[in-house]
Amino acid sequence: MARRKKPNRAERRQAEQSRRRNLKWLVIALALALAGGLIYIAIPKTPKAPEGPQFTKQGELQFLDKNGGSLIKTIDIEIKKDPQERNTGMMWRRSMEDTQGMLFIMDRPEPQSFWMRNTYIPLDIIFVDENFKILNIRANAQPQTLDSQSSIGNALYVVEVVGGFCAQYGIDNGDEIRFQQMN
Repeated sequence: MARRKKPNRAERRQAEQSRRRNLKWLVIALALALAGGLIYIAIPKTPKAPEGPQFTKQGELQFLDKNGGSLIKTIDIEIKKDPQERNTGMMWRRSMEDTQGMLFIMDRPEPQSFWMRNTYIPLDIIFVDENFKILNIRANAQPQTLDSQSSIGNALYVVEVVGGFCAQYGIDNGDEIRFQQMN
């Protein structure tokens, strides 16, 4: 059986120095990792950018009951007046709250027709005459279609809200709207 030689003092000192050096590097590596982790946690995270255009409040719109004019519901609205804004409308939007809607103001009262091209959410499309009375509602218009959603009669205003809104709040033909535009 071979006997192991006992390390001398110089070898023991060298081994101790090597262990200390290795321990020192281990402590430095752990400190750097901890510091890096703390810096990562402390850096403010940028929220994910929402997809599609975002809602911009430009006014408020009230739905009024045809039997006495009592308030049914008030929503915030975006207002689209010029042809380019009206053509884009709700395209590319991924969501809308039931407290929001879009008001289209047409150039003159006449039969109006909308489609759902590049529109990602179902909409209730509400056609309104020049006296602010609801002519007809195209409920839950299906997204991404070219099917015509048309007024019955001459509409000067069109309101778009999330699909199911009119059924949820009991808004019907003959009810009225009123709106105020913000300055």
